[in-house]
Amino acid sequence: MTTSCTREQVLAFRVRAQQLEREQGTLADTSALDIGVQDTGPDAASWALALRGVDVSGLPASALVHLWTIRGAPHVYRRVDLPAVAAAVEPFSEADASKRIYDATKPLRAAGITTIDALDAIAATMRSVVMQPMVKGEVSARLTDLMDPPYLRHCRPCDATHLYEMPFRLAAVRAGLELAAETSPPVLRRIADFDPASTASPAHNVVRAYLRLLGPATPKHVADYLDAPVKDVKARWPVDSAEVSVDGEQRWVLAADESALAADPVCTTRLLGPFDLFLQARDRPLLVDDTARAKALWPVLGRPGAVLVDGEVAGTWRPRKAGKRLRVSVHLWTGDTTAVRAAITQQAERLAAHRQVALAGVVFDG
Repeated sequence: MTTSCTREQVLAFRVRAQQLEREQGTLADTSALDIGVQDTGPDAASWALALRGVDVSGLPASALVHLWTIRGAPHVYRRVDLPAVAAAVEPFSEADASKRIYDATKPLRAAGITTIDALDAIAATMRSVVMQPMVKGEVSARLTDLMDPPYLRHCRPCDATHLYEMPFRLAAVRAGLELAAETSPPVLRRIADFDPASTASPAHNVVRAYLRLLGPATPKHVADYLDAPVKDVKARWPVDSAEVSVDGEQRWVLAADESALAADPVCTTRLLGPFDLFLQARDRPLLVDDTARAKALWPVLGRPGAVLVDGEVAGTWRPRKAGKRLRVSVHLWTGDTTAVRAAITQQAERLAAHRQVALAGVVFDG
């Protein structure tokens, strides 16, 4: 019999699976690090970990590794998991690799170069170039001098010729390169004793991880998250998945997690960063079903953070920093009560402490 659940149960499931309700945790038991914590924007990854109860102030600098992985975005992982992560983020197939590098596929194909071979060639050249920490622009300039024309394009914004962006980013892990933490522009450096695993472990298998952390989901949701073909995702669909019905729509979750969909609602308030994993689910209408609100939460440029109240996205927030003081601007869509405002103010104080600044106040508009 197919299990039926509501969107509210799905959202509560994700809050728990991603450990957004807990107050204390460690790197070792933080589930979001299995799929990677996106590190886009100021203190993005560290704030995401702090929201999941990790004391980031006491972490050794070597505990985490920063990599360009899923969708070419910077993500943070446990350094001890690096071999498994490197295997997990590999393209599933030639078709998958071609889809992930977008418009760079056409000139390579015209030159008779497969995408996998192209990534290997770029990786080998990158590895030979980056002998010591180097700024991305310097690495790119060196590669431009060393790579053949099919790998290069003229960039109008830069008014210069350099490698296509996505092959550059996706080849970095293959080259055994990591991103130095908190560097802008990014600095690439060699990973010591880099030795990727031959296959991904079950915990880091990206299809399984998506179902475990962002399920119930469909193959298309997972494919959209990875920028992979649906066919490749279906070919790797877990045999131990269970079919569920979410408000009448057919989806799947790992069988071991099916019973968790019936758990009680979650009561917690959090200020999620713009690229927090909770907001990365590819079923956005399930999270926010109002078109205008969705547009405000996921604009093309300049995303705000999300106010999460009891499992629901209740509004948006933005930091306003002036010197060593932080002011948080909040726009609530629903649940604007004294208790909710007090909980949000408490979370704003937590954010200010995380950034090591004083909270100047919380401004509620609308």
